[in-house]
Amino acid sequence: MVRLNKLYTRTGDDGSTGLGDGSRRNKADLRIAAMGEIDEANATLGMARREASAATDTVLRRVQNDLFDLGADLAVPASEGAGERLRIDPAQVAWLEAETDLATDRLEPLTSFILPGGSAAAATLHLARTVVRRAERATAALNAKEPLNPAALAYINRLSDLLFALARLENDGGRSDVLWVPGANR
Repeated sequence: MVRLNKLYTRTGDDGSTGLGDGSRRNKADLRIAAMGEIDEANATLGMARREASAATDTVLRRVQNDLFDLGADLAVPASEGAGERLRIDPAQVAWLEAETDLATDRLEPLTSFILPGGSAAAATLHLARTVVRRAERATAALNAKEPLNPAALAYINRLSDLLFALARLENDGGRSDVLWVPGANR
């Protein structure tokens, strides 16, 4: 259980921050950057939940919790007691895939690329999707330097797919998607 008595510690005043294994890293370190991108993605999901239908909100609530698991996974380098630390599990990735398939089965087929927008819920989900993609790039950059849990990489990759499908669901099952018209403004 996490217990926070104070919100500030002053330990980061030198430009460093602590990891879950007790080590310290510069706040510009790739690991810290990836953790920050995951945190930002989670915050955008909080915004999306305010606009989403009850069914989408239920899915996003679980994803937000999983993103904290992902942050905990990244907070402890893989070489440090991997079996003892909280790690993203392949079952969490499988759940994302199953939810994406369930959502996709309810959608109108795509006949064009779509523009991010439509309903307020869809627009915020598209924003969250792009923030998740940025988090994925940061996580991939970290993985190139320090190998990560493969399930963590798969999770962040699959999440953007789910958010795309949920955004389309929030656009009346895709019927209200805003379609891209190539060269429309030439």
